[in-house]
Amino acid sequence: MADYKKLYRSRDKKLCGVCGGLAEYFDLDPTLLRLLWIILTFASCSLGLIAYLVCALIVPQKPDNMA
Repeated sequence: MADYKKLYRSRDKKLCGVCGGLAEYFDLDPTLLRLLWIILTFASCSLGLIAYLVCALIVPQKPDNMA
């Protein structure tokens, strides 16, 4: 059976854990992803902020029993 990756909000978070969770999923540096998200927010007239809030509501928190 295939082992699929799942997207979760990170428990090691600054705000809601969205960027940390995306960084874990895509194997990127969380600081770089946070910086890119801030640039997106300012460049798109707050569309990045709306996308962040939607992700914070939709993406589930990482369970405690997962490493």
